[in-house]
Amino acid sequence: MYLDLLAALESSWVGHTARHSAWTFTIANLLHVLGASLLVGGIAVFDLKVLAERGHNAWQVGRYAIPLAAAGLALQIPTGVILLAAEARALGVNPAFYAKLIFIALGIANVALFHARFGARLRGGLLPPDARVYAGISLAAWILALLAGRMIAYL
Repeated sequence: MYLDLLAALESSWVGHTARHSAWTFTIANLLHVLGASLLVGGIAVFDLKVLAERGHNAWQVGRYAIPLAAAGLALQIPTGVILLAAEARALGVNPAFYAKLIFIALGIANVALFHARFGARLRGGLLPPDARVYAGISLAAWILALLAGRMIAYL
């Protein structure tokens, strides 16, 4: 079923346009990189604040960094679909693509758990020590998602 979905995506108008329009692919690629910069940059600034200062005043950083990261993710999803559609059957079975999806899922799950567990305390100015574990996992997951995304071209 997964392979059928990849084939359908590749043969769709999105796949056709991505393969035959240099501008579409180029702009999607540029926006995907911009989205990655916003996502990982925003998350990294917040996570480093939590790691370095145990979340002291992390809310002040997070109120800017988290929406920036969310905007980056919102930009990455549609552009990622366009880039995938160009060669979905080949890219969709690439081990690095699987790794990228796993790290993205880990990053998103970690963000959700962090905010469910510490969201109310975040505005209080100081987070408990175990919040640093979540920040470390987040930083690692998003950096590894970037690495896996770059490795798709080489595997």
